[in-house]
Amino acid sequence: MNKILPHMILTGVFIMNAAASFAAIAVPSSARSKAVVEKNAPLLKEEFEKKELKLGDKVYIRIFKEEHILEVWVLDRYVYKLFKEYPVEYYSGGLGTKTKHGDQKSPEGFYTIYPYSLNPSSSYHLAFNIGYPNAYERYRGYTGGDIMVHGSNVSIGCYAMTDPRIDEIYTIVQKAFEGGQRDVKVHIFPFKMTKENLERHKNDANMPFWQELVEGYEYFEQRKVPPVIQVIKGRYVIQKEIPMVVG
Repeated sequence: MNKILPHMILTGVFIMNAAASFAAIAVPSSARSKAVVEKNAPLLKEEFEKKELKLGDKVYIRIFKEEHILEVWVLDRYVYKLFKEYPVEYYSGGLGTKTKHGDQKSPEGFYTIYPYSLNPSSSYHLAFNIGYPNAYERYRGYTGGDIMVHGSNVSIGCYAMTDPRIDEIYTIVQKAFEGGQRDVKVHIFPFKMTKENLERHKNDANMPFWQELVEGYEYFEQRKVPPVIQVIKGRYVIQKEIPMVVG
């Protein structure tokens, strides 16, 4: 009888896990989303290639309220490169994050979307759920839900894009999931958190909360890699880098 050694089992498990990590991820679909992706993927592929990027590689999204901008960043080897800025057509409630159901405010903070977050049959053309309330917001007892980035130009609490813009963004996110990305970070800021903008808003009642977002903004600005965000005792905390041990 052949013996299976422990190291052989571990090697086999490692290989299977590695293969699974690169496997395509199933995403929800509809006739509408299939038609949108089929139409937009070839055009986006050309745009990506012009910027020496690849459609289907990992993506990262940032939204800035005051500037009305949604940015799509794409992984280029070890860092993320800006692919495109999309104008945000509308959001509600002005600056400051959402805290309760019915306040009609669009949230700010650090969110994560998954394949199941995609809504290919949205009443607002196409959409994805950002995941409000997140762990930070649940800790603080914030209420509400079903906050989307979607089409159809109108919004109460969500981030509305035109249909052509959401078509592109949705296609990019879907292709990233199909390419093996497990989740996509969506980080939403009240404005670009430069020293000038922070000084301009220094007397705003939201500033204590916004100060929790600054480190995440600066981390990406400096490294062009999205920070890993933890929620510790009801506060956003950037996971510190683990130093390499040599020798």
